[in-house]
Amino acid sequence: MELVIKPKNKWWVLDWKEVWFFRDLFYFLTWRDVKVKYKQTVVGALWAIFQPFITMVVFTIFFGKLSKMPSDGIPYPIFVYTGLIFWTLFSSGLTHASNIFLENERIVTKVYFPRIILPVSAIITNIVDFLIASLILIGMMFYYHITPSWLSLIMFPLLILLTILATLGIGLLFGSLNVKYRDVRFVLPFFIQLLIFITPVIYPVSIVSEKYRWILGLNPMAGVIDVSRSVILGIGTTNWYLLATSIISIIIYCIFGFFYFKKIERYFADVI
Repeated sequence: MELVIKPKNKWWVLDWKEVWFFRDLFYFLTWRDVKVKYKQTVVGALWAIFQPFITMVVFTIFFGKLSKMPSDGIPYPIFVYTGLIFWTLFSSGLTHASNIFLENERIVTKVYFPRIILPVSAIITNIVDFLIASLILIGMMFYYHITPSWLSLIMFPLLILLTILATLGIGLLFGSLNVKYRDVRFVLPFFIQLLIFITPVIYPVSIVSEKYRWILGLNPMAGVIDVSRSVILGIGTTNWYLLATSIISIIIYCIFGFFYFKKIERYFADVI
């Protein structure tokens, strides 16, 4: 019996049944990445706390103390840490997703499976770090006597989902580009370093003129981070317009990234 695997006519359609059929591979890849990440480390999962916490300390010293950056009336450490945990989830997931096809070259070239499983598993792995880092945020809320509202319990999972979708959309684009153009692995870290300064991580959205805030919303993480502070920390009023703009941006990035990924997916094994 001879089995022939060939591209589907409708290359832009995601076969959900096929993805579900390979769910065990998805579980294996996700669990493998989690184990490899902390294997033979001394402090283990505490590294998930180390990066955002140390970054928060550095930003607090230079931007909170020396530059006197405003923080909408709440302590700057918890202000910047709330933004950092979402930013770290986005930046780490994007970095991992953009390199995932090259890191799994042997699997991609020898075994058939829905390639979209790879970037999704890479992004889901970072949620473990995010949840661990969130424990520090809970401790800081107790320290600064900040009580979360009922709205935060509803919005928190939604904000995580939006961050994952933003990471997936942009990750599919850069991951696919990285297969064809290896320069992406050098350009992307520089791009992420610049992006943090046009994302309201170290400063509040309120310092940007209302006339130009819609431009800030083109950054998919701007609305997510701003709303996370308003609903979790109780800062002012929730800027639903900025969140809506970011959601539209996320949808556009996801559609564009997915279509470009599906367009060249059939050539991965040949080009990689």
